Amino acid sequence: MRNAALMLGIIGGLIAMVVGSFGYGYTELVREYDEVGEVFGTFDNEGLVRASAFLAPLLAIAGGAMAKIRALWGGALLMISAALMYFGFSFNVFTMFPIGFCLVGGALAIAAGKPDEAKAHF
Repeated sequence: MRNAALMLGIIGGLIAMVVGSFGYGYTELVREYDEVGEVFGTFDNEGLVRASAFLAPLLAIAGGAMAKIRALWGGALLMISAALMYFGFSFNVFTMFPIGFCLVGGALAIAAGKPDEAKAHF
């Protein structure tokens, strides 16, 4: 379960990096050219989008990497990353896979309470 959480967290984080780059880039484009925002629309909370674009992939990759040794911490980081993506970018066709990967990876990491090793995180 920890290996699955590791892989899901890293893959979810890499996809979230792509989504975050486009989200952050769009906020910069709208800031520079108001006409783009008038035609295509703007985000309600630009600061949340920018913070999510940076923090969500970072937390997903870090949580996935931690899932092998510190499953509880890694799972918590993966869940926080999924929440940031959901509130920053909402649930749509571009975010459904990174959010899903991070949620499942976080659940698997937290559920790995009795690892093969003698030390559990509970």
